[in-house]
Amino acid sequence: MELHKLRPNDGSVKLKKRVGRGNSSGHGTTAGRGTKGQHSRSGFKRKFYFEGGQMPLARRVPKRGFRNVFSKKYAIVNIEQLNNFKEGEIITPEILIETGMIKKILSGIKILSKGEINKKLTIRAHKFSKEAINKIESAGGKAEVI
Repeated sequence: MELHKLRPNDGSVKLKKRVGRGNSSGHGTTAGRGTKGQHSRSGFKRKFYFEGGQMPLARRVPKRGFRNVFSKKYAIVNIEQLNNFKEGEIITPEILIETGMIKKILSGIKILSKGEINKKLTIRAHKFSKEAINKIESAGGKAEVI
């Protein structure tokens, strides 16, 4: 077997249909487009959701609710998770990603008050719940908004 002698199996490859090459080809004159109508014209493009005049799916299905394009989704960290850090450490979003507490920052990081904190930490985040701030400060730490 030699590379320059390789050929596809018989019948596995069909020639492209060449239209508009004379009537003797079987695809001359109208070139398989029929006569008249928008489908026969050059430049005609059917929209991908067109269903042949049937009421389109997007209009048949009932609509409910809406999506707020201005909504923000925060990466959430609970206070009890912050006990893993050493006393007096400064906690930033980058450190939270490195330790695997969050995967992405999204629209920001929000610290919630679930659990207890018993270490003096400086926490830098985009948002805090009121109770989380109270718990952090009562433990002797600081809550800094970025």
